[in-house]
Amino acid sequence: MPLVMKQEPNGEAEKTPRPELRLAKKAGPPPAGPPKDDGTRQLLQGGGWTIATGLLAALLMSTVFGGITRQGPHTNSGWLALIVALMCLPFGSLLFLLGAAKWFRNRRLQRHR
Repeated sequence: MPLVMKQEPNGEAEKTPRPELRLAKKAGPPPAGPPKDDGTRQLLQGGGWTIATGLLAALLMSTVFGGITRQGPHTNSGWLALIVALMCLPFGSLLFLLGAAKWFRNRRLQRHR
């Protein structure tokens, strides 16, 4: 948005104030404890379910879908289960670790109140 200059009757140019550039009022101190719902529970649940899905895919790949040899699974569904397991296990582990780290931080903050 370009600056708008307006001509004053006395000949001086004055900048028009832009409302989006006004300074926000300074907020008070942050709340003492963590918020009630900061997403920790959702991270732990999502990570747990993703890990469980990866473990189920690995179990199905090795039992129901034809087993595994040194060269990989025997069937197409075994390969798909391998792909699902290799996606879900690392992602679910990182998600669960993030949730656990948030849970420990919230616990520490509550203890220091």
